[in-house]
Amino acid sequence: MSGKGSPTAQSIRAEGLRVGVVAASWHERVMNGLLDGAQRALADADVVDAVVVRVAGSFELSVVAAHLARSGYDAVVALGAVIRGGTPHFDYVCQSATAGLTQVSVDTGVPVGFGVLTCDTDEQALDRAGLPGSSEDRGYEVTHAALATAVTLRDLRAAGQVAPTFGAAPAVSAAGFSQSV
Repeated sequence: MSGKGSPTAQSIRAEGLRVGVVAASWHERVMNGLLDGAQRALADADVVDAVVVRVAGSFELSVVAAHLARSGYDAVVALGAVIRGGTPHFDYVCQSATAGLTQVSVDTGVPVGFGVLTCDTDEQALDRAGLPGSSEDRGYEVTHAALATAVTLRDLRAAGQVAPTFGAAPAVSAAGFSQSV
């Protein structure tokens, strides 16, 4: 994604929403930038009920995102970085992460912000990570998109225009997650 043609971010009031952020551990500098962007977007939208869960890599994002979505979170943000190497591993991980996170959102009705960078080089990932000198802030952007969708669904439910939820299980405690936002 080039970042060209992206919409101008409108201010979002998402107070009262529960948000889960799932972040891979590979490519630490890139991930720190993505997480910082996500946390800024949450703060800008007045979200105070958020949890950050770290997983090994981008392949593992889907299973934890599904758990959060089924546990009463109003939105989930998935952050990762997959950088092309010399084997087909890149293609398999990117395909699995994309299909898995899409399935989570469709099956649960919970918006999932897709913040998995799929880049050819480290430089491309750093340029999208929201770090000083980066041209994009994908952590912020995907979190904003997930929050905007969750607010839209909340508003539709309040107006009686959509069913409350589907596929969601009762909320569970966030105990044991690595850190709160």
